[in-house]
Amino acid sequence: MPRSAPLTMLRRASLPAAAIVSMVFFGYYAVLGPNGVLAYRDYQHQLAQREARYARLDAERADLRNRKKLLDPRHVNPDLADELVRKELNVVHPDEKIIPLN
Repeated sequence: MPRSAPLTMLRRASLPAAAIVSMVFFGYYAVLGPNGVLAYRDYQHQLAQREARYARLDAERADLRNRKKLLDPRHVNPDLADELVRKELNVVHPDEKIIPLN
């Protein structure tokens, strides 16, 4: 019987040990895993960056829609048409001043 005592004690301890190992495993991944608490901060930062990028793209899209509306073949905005023709033909009036924008 003395030989079976350690074996019985080992069997009794195996279930709690497996439970502790699984709790440590899931706890580790809850904090340090790819979807854990620490990764959540990084996701929030990436979300803020992408929202800012989408806001810039929406503003650019609105600007392009406005320019498209101004170039309607039935009614072209004279100022925009003049700007595009001058830009394309590289034509400047003598009384105009050119300010280069970098």
